Amino acid sequence: MKESLHYIKVVEWSPEDNCFVGSSPGLFYGGCHGDDERKVFDELCEIVDETIELYKKDGKPLPPQTAGKDYVSRLLQIA
Repeated sequence: MKESLHYIKVVEWSPEDNCFVGSSPGLFYGGCHGDDERKVFDELCEIVDETIELYKKDGKPLPPQTAGKDYVSRLLQIA
């Protein structure tokens, strides 16, 4: 299993920037942006993979995993 699957990936519209912004909370924030939601997500997935490889290359432990924590249900309870 790819290690990148252990980290959530979020793409959301930013009215302030007038574009989609992709991030991976816990791993990095504000990683990429653009006008096409799908392209931003694809780029975000690449950045997550690259970030994990940089952690490994530098001999640093990966941040705690963020996937599998049921964030969607938590957000729905707030809404």
